[in-house]
Amino acid sequence: MLHVGIIGLGRMGENMSRRLIQKGFKTYGYRTSIDKLKEQEKLGYISHASLDLPSLVKAVKAKQKRGIFQLVVPAQTVEETIQTLMPLLSPGDILIDHGNSNFKDSRRRALFLKTKGIDYLDCGTSGGVYGLDRGYCLMVGGDQAAVEFCAPIFETLSPHIEGAPRLLPNTPETPAEHGWLHCGPAGAGHFVKMVHNGIEYGIMQAYAEGFNILKQANLGTSFINKGDAEVAPMSDPENYQYTINVPEVAELWRRGSVIGSWLLDLTAEVLKKDPSLTQFVGGVSDSGEGRWTVNAAVDLGVPAPVLSNALFARFESRNQGDFARRILNGMRYMFGGHHVRK
Repeated sequence: MLHVGIIGLGRMGENMSRRLIQKGFKTYGYRTSIDKLKEQEKLGYISHASLDLPSLVKAVKAKQKRGIFQLVVPAQTVEETIQTLMPLLSPGDILIDHGNSNFKDSRRRALFLKTKGIDYLDCGTSGGVYGLDRGYCLMVGGDQAAVEFCAPIFETLSPHIEGAPRLLPNTPETPAEHGWLHCGPAGAGHFVKMVHNGIEYGIMQAYAEGFNILKQANLGTSFINKGDAEVAPMSDPENYQYTINVPEVAELWRRGSVIGSWLLDLTAEVLKKDPSLTQFVGGVSDSGEGRWTVNAAVDLGVPAPVLSNALFARFESRNQGDFARRILNGMRYMFGGHHVRK
């Protein structure tokens, strides 16, 4: 049985701890909110609460010579957390970064920590708030020996082979079928997770645009066929007079459609609960991985128009293109006297 320190007990960190405990691990948890930490210990979501990092490291090291510490903290605090941990660690200890760190930072950290005898594994982690029950898809980078030592953790956190139907049942199992994969040396895990999130942007944008077309399919009913010189007329408004039940279409596509996916399941669920999506307003955030994916595509000279457009759509959603639109209206007014549309 392994004893593991978990630093960061938000929704994902807490669920990871609970999943490990269910399989017999002992977890030592730390978070900055002491009240919430004590509550999580009381509920059994962590085996032991540590009120500070020194006591967490001491507790883990008292149980096993090689300390394992999982970082489930925001990417912007990983560096600070490592610096705080450094004086407390010993050669042979292992840090597992489950955050969405930039793969270049992960590679740099691993190379530095290796000079101190400490292994740093970058573990791209997907599964979100559903990971407790579904398991986590884990993309691991780092030293082979350290990965093998931590394999019981990855096996426990992952969905394992039951997470999806086998494509070739009569063939030997492959590592990826277990729900986690050693992707390569330092940085490889977060590189794969970066591209994973870039693809996620593209898929989400495709669903969003498709459902928006369905939602607007009745615009022909409100078309006014009188001269508005500022807008190209709809050529055949009679063909766009459908009132589509968008939530029902989402539910329909979940069954037998080639575009079925877990993301579609989640879309159908939110539409069923709130068909007009009244609880959601404003811009769509991007947490960094989409940008890094596009940057990597540029560095590699690899075309990625869909992923790039999905990223730029998020920028546009936050009105980052507002001044550009003003420039366009200014030019149109100057050369043609065109009026600005509200």
